[in-house]
Amino acid sequence: MPLSMAAILVACGPKGNDTADAQAEDERPVVDIDVAHTRPVDLMRSYTANVEADNINNIAPSMSNRIRSITVDVGDHVSKGQILVTLDAANADQQRINLELTEREYNRAVELLNIGAGTQRQVDQLKAQLDAQRTQYENTMTNTVLRSPISGVVTARNYDPGDMSGQQPVLTVGQTTPVVKVVINVNESDLASIKTGMPVNVVFDAYEGETFDGRITRMAPALDVNTRTFPAEVTVANPQGRIRPGMFARVDINLGVRDNVVVPDRAVVKQNGSANKFVYTYSGGKVAYKKVELGQRIDDSYELLSGIEDGDTVVVSGQVRIADGIDVQLKKN
Repeated sequence: MPLSMAAILVACGPKGNDTADAQAEDERPVVDIDVAHTRPVDLMRSYTANVEADNINNIAPSMSNRIRSITVDVGDHVSKGQILVTLDAANADQQRINLELTEREYNRAVELLNIGAGTQRQVDQLKAQLDAQRTQYENTMTNTVLRSPISGVVTARNYDPGDMSGQQPVLTVGQTTPVVKVVINVNESDLASIKTGMPVNVVFDAYEGETFDGRITRMAPALDVNTRTFPAEVTVANPQGRIRPGMFARVDINLGVRDNVVVPDRAVVKQNGSANKFVYTYSGGKVAYKKVELGQRIDDSYELLSGIEDGDTVVVSGQVRIADGIDVQLKKN
């Protein structure tokens, strides 16, 4: 082979290999990375429930009777002592007439006794009869005109005028000032951290952007074996009555501070077809698949409860084109 031809082959050979290597290098997926850090994280718990009145009264007569009128409806505010329901007074009228007759007979018997024409036994018998009829009449009157024992809001109405009252109360009145309550179900694992008197934040869908101060006022003495939770009562100040029974509430409780790994939210990927979450780590030009357990979202980051260690390098973009164990190249800034 002529010397000039050999020189050409030697010169061309290495150049062709360099081009192939460069092409292979360019075909690696491009990713962007960040570093996971451990930092103090507020240990927050959120519970949802509906608002309940602080005190509830069922308005009903002690015996069945026909309803003549109902002066309020659901959602109306009522005052303590306000007349809410009037029932048929026929029985009361008859009892009043009987009471007046007995009272006249008693007074006449007393007069006769005073002039020596009557007996003490007759007076005593009429006195006992008069007292019994008066008590019966007063009870009947109490159950003929039904008043609200508290100031509050009507939360239920089960009858209309003309109906006979039955087993259900005619009306239900809930006391919503100065406080209302929200009963949440506390996870068994959080029970040791939640105490009576602990302050909480409460938000309502009806008042977007507002946060209300609440306090845990009561803890159930026993665990609900079906849900593995403990009911806890949260009291929320409501001096103006803005918070109404039935509103949807979210109660946020700060259980303290813990140190946990935090990564940018862009690093977390959801596995298709499941609820699993994962993060790719980067080391030595390769990526590795790491299943993670999410804690709470913090602004544009996620707290991770497991799967990633402090100082791990994580992929924050380009995950669509990568898989566990493949070579990648870093995005040039």
